[in-house]
Amino acid sequence: MPDATAPRLTSGVLAATALVMAAFAANSVLARLALAGGHADALTFTAVRLTSGAGALGVLLAARGVRPTGGWVSAGALLVYAAAFSVAYLALPTGTGALVLFGAVQLTMIGWGLVRGERLRPVQALGLALALGGLVVLVAPGLGAPPLGAALLMALAGAAWGVYSLRGRGATDPTAQTTGNFLRAAPVAVGLALAGLAAGHAHLTPSGAALAVTSGALTSGLGYAAWYAVLPRLRATSASVVQLSVPGLAALGGVALVGEPLTARLALASAATLGGIALVVRRPRARRDVRSL
Repeated sequence: MPDATAPRLTSGVLAATALVMAAFAANSVLARLALAGGHADALTFTAVRLTSGAGALGVLLAARGVRPTGGWVSAGALLVYAAAFSVAYLALPTGTGALVLFGAVQLTMIGWGLVRGERLRPVQALGLALALGGLVVLVAPGLGAPPLGAALLMALAGAAWGVYSLRGRGATDPTAQTTGNFLRAAPVAVGLALAGLAAGHAHLTPSGAALAVTSGALTSGLGYAAWYAVLPRLRATSASVVQLSVPGLAALGGVALVGEPLTARLALASAATLGGIALVVRRPRARRDVRSL
């Protein structure tokens, strides 16, 4: 039976969530362009990404006359996610990395939701299976035995992002909280990048810098603030499953921006994933006065 205490999904919340997922997918494409193209090393990319995100959010917050909030636990989760994601993608194929990342997100967020008493209706369970099946169809041709260290790093990134998302559900001022998290995480990321520079492993081209700044200021900073804004309107299970759209959307972005081929398998996988998400987050029709997810 639906949870009567759960937040209501409105068309505005759904539209904002779709825009955030598009930003996440764009962020993935930007990272692939920079790292796979050799325009930046992982730690420098992460440092520029978080620093530019902190700067853009700081300007927005200053214009409002509001002080940043956030906390070290969320900032630590943000840093672990961003750094582990970048380093892992140096060794993992894109499809394998996406499967490990979002599988870890699923385990973290759905697991927490179930611990807190959330339950999936049968149609939602079907939707979850369909969405996961779509991801498997999408990444199966590239699956193999990934390097263990890189796979563990990507799983760590997914768990950290799950923690960051769960903590964001209680944000009273999403922009202030996201800004505070970025301001705490950025100096640590810069320190890691400087350590890489001292070890002779750092490099950054002008193209890499532009990609990292775009990723940090737009698709990370502003995207994460928007994500924190919609999270209170989503159950943990819905917030988890909707992120399954990102690998498919990122793959479509690769078709448009990186020149990857559009195949029938890609179209089928994307349709299955997005259709499954629709089943999970849709409002039940049985009673109009009962709030859905």
